[in-house]
Amino acid sequence: MPTWVFTLLVAIFVLYTDDYVIAGILPELAVELHVTEGHAGQLVTVFSLTFALAAPIAAVVFANMSRRKLFTIALLAFIASNITATTTNSFVALTALRAIAALAAATITPALFAFTTQHAPAHQVGRYTAMVSLGVTGSIAAGVPLGTWIGGVLGWRATFATMAFAGTVTLLLVRTTLPRPEGNQKVPQLVEQLRVLRKAPISLGLLANCLLMTGSMMMLTYLSPYLVSTAEVGVEERAIAFSLSGIAGIVGIWLGGIATDRLGSDSTLLIGVGTIMGTMLVLWVFWITRPSPLPAVLGVVTLWGGMAFWNSPAIQTRLHQLAGPVSGHALAINTSGTYLGVSMGAAAGGAVLTHGGPGLLPLTAAGFATAALILLLVAPSRTREVTTIDYP
Repeated sequence: MPTWVFTLLVAIFVLYTDDYVIAGILPELAVELHVTEGHAGQLVTVFSLTFALAAPIAAVVFANMSRRKLFTIALLAFIASNITATTTNSFVALTALRAIAALAAATITPALFAFTTQHAPAHQVGRYTAMVSLGVTGSIAAGVPLGTWIGGVLGWRATFATMAFAGTVTLLLVRTTLPRPEGNQKVPQLVEQLRVLRKAPISLGLLANCLLMTGSMMMLTYLSPYLVSTAEVGVEERAIAFSLSGIAGIVGIWLGGIATDRLGSDSTLLIGVGTIMGTMLVLWVFWITRPSPLPAVLGVVTLWGGMAFWNSPAIQTRLHQLAGPVSGHALAINTSGTYLGVSMGAAAGGAVLTHGGPGLLPLTAAGFATAALILLLVAPSRTREVTTIDYP
């Protein structure tokens, strides 16, 4: 693969690490800024909501801007916000800086994936997307632990300084490896963009992804109480479960890219969503027959973790093929839907856990996956119909 693909992988790794790493430095940050950890945790909420709201707007506003210029400006804002965060003693100021970082990430991320799908060879869109998407799983497996360790040893300000440095490295890579010329793509008027995005294969596909994320994040967020009640595990076993899921995610996202190129996005999604439904039902059975053998539970959890990420390349490739000239906008809305699904999953999972117990978590997650599958079956990829654009 060309060098620019690895540059975009690094960019995704840095941006997602910057989002997730706050959770690892909450104790140190809360103590120094004189707020509770629950209060400090709202930095994550601010970042996620800002990202979700800004991504579609940024896609429209900056549709005609050179990707090189767009990435440069947004990365400079990202670097500046993290550098400034190392100097502040105000929680309010830090909250505003996190919003700025989120705006930068919301501007870059969907455009970055759109750039990948537009510049990848037609028969390898899935692989290219999967390679860049490895930055997401890599941030969870390596970026967040490293940032947390830096914050614990050197203080939370050092974590933000590290993110600023990583952003600077990313900017240099973008400036030196992004292909020239980028290739200008004609962007239709806003009315035409909305007409395409309203088409059932796209709009229902976007909703399906949001439902999938809701179910997956519901299970992931409350995996620990499920494991405790089902297999009577301790801290070590819970850590192993999360590690195996992360490793499986890395493998799953790459295999999902290969499957997308070979089988097509629709077939790949049917396999992925169907497997998720099956694993959730098995986990429900394990809870009913508890205590269940730990190796069996870990095996199913690992398979589920891999298939949750398996779907990502197929979803993005499908949107790129369907939306054509407005694929960047579709991917931006998809990213917003992903963040919305994360929030909904955590909220819905908390309600399920409180009122129904951990055994209902996999059953409810299976319900969300079933709804997503139905939407995908109702609105298959009718590419030619959707990508017809009337230009002024």
